[in-house]
Amino acid sequence: MFARTLLAAVALTAASAALAFHCPADMKKIDEALAKNPKLSAEQMAEVKKLRADGEALHKAGKHQESVDTLAKAMKILNVK
Repeated sequence: MFARTLLAAVALTAASAALAFHCPADMKKIDEALAKNPKLSAEQMAEVKKLRADGEALHKAGKHQESVDTLAKAMKILNVK
C-alpha cells in the first residue's frame, strides 16, 4: 500500500514539473508571435495579451494546468502550435 502511495506521489510530482516547464515555452511562443505584429483585430489583440498575462500569473501561482489551458487559448487566436 505504501509503495502505491509513494508511486502516485512521484507521478504527480513529475507531471506537475512537466507542466511547469511547458508554461514558459508557451509564453515564449506567444511573445514571438506577437513580435511579428500578427494581423488581429484590436479585440483579438487585447484578448491575447490578457490571456498571456493570466497564463503567466497562473504559472507563478503554481496552477500549471490552468496556465497551460489559458495560454493555449491565446495560441489558438494567434494560430500558433
